[in-house]
Amino acid sequence: MAGFRKAKAEQAALKIGLYGPPGSGKSFTSLLLAEGLVKNTGKRIAFVDTERGTDFYCQAVAQRAIHPEAFDFDAIYTRSITEVTSAIRSLKPNEYGAIVIDSVTHIWEACMAAYVGNTTRQGNIPAHAWGQIKKPYKDLVAMLLSIPQHVIICGRQGNDWDTDEEGKMTKVGVKMKAETETPYEPHILIRMEAEFNDDTKKHQVRCYVDKDRTGILMGKVIVNPTFDSICKPLMHLLGDKQAAIQTSDEVAAKDHEAISDQEKAKERESAELLRSYKARMELAGDVISLDQVAKELTPDVKRKMLTAHVEQLKEAYLTRSKELVK
Repeated sequence: MAGFRKAKAEQAALKIGLYGPPGSGKSFTSLLLAEGLVKNTGKRIAFVDTERGTDFYCQAVAQRAIHPEAFDFDAIYTRSITEVTSAIRSLKPNEYGAIVIDSVTHIWEACMAAYVGNTTRQGNIPAHAWGQIKKPYKDLVAMLLSIPQHVIICGRQGNDWDTDEEGKMTKVGVKMKAETETPYEPHILIRMEAEFNDDTKKHQVRCYVDKDRTGILMGKVIVNPTFDSICKPLMHLLGDKQAAIQTSDEVAAKDHEAISDQEKAKERESAELLRSYKARMELAGDVISLDQVAKELTPDVKRKMLTAHVEQLKEAYLTRSKELVK
């Protein structure tokens, strides 16, 4: 049985989430960050490209104001959750130092599209099916959080809706367009926007740090983000060991075993209480003695017993009571 221990830092890699509307610089920024993260390590970048968004970044473009030279990375072009999971699982930590997922929105949509069961009258996925749909996605996220490589998860921006007092749907903000829990998973979550600067007459990217578990970047607005402005301030917090996040299968197996052991222990205790109280009822020489035994069956005692065993004691009490009043 796991117990509490003194807390210690076990993060060897950054897990960063980027989201924003089209043209906000997610793909380009993710490559800038990944390049800085693997620099001087001899390791490569693995890029999961679901929308061919990197085709111009793997070649030199002299007119590109920032990073005109080509980015050097390996890519897989797919939206398949199974292909992405298999490809990332095959990566060797001594060869790859950073992984980019662009876009996780497409991977989540692929999970939903893979559902082939019955739908509701409105054509929606029924509530009971969501656990099955989410499982491969959550297992992928758990793996990304557990592996020793740096991970950058890019997602599209979607609207966040809520119901007002009149029951109408109202937009309350924006969020990463993916499975609902996704924004909670990375260490750092950044919302990106591209805007025109009236002073410089140029477009610039603004990053709003929605979440930062380190506390170093929290609440900051970073203009034209780079490795130096986002990742470098955090690197000194990283160690040599990466904490593992259990998959849903691993958690379920552990809980199943523990619950099964608890149920077996309760069944053994309940059977012993049944045997003991039943024997005492049979030995009771009069109704007063029998009632005294029954009074000892307090709610606390009954909570330790199976319902079926409690019912057997009730029957034993009634049977013995009839025998004593004859």
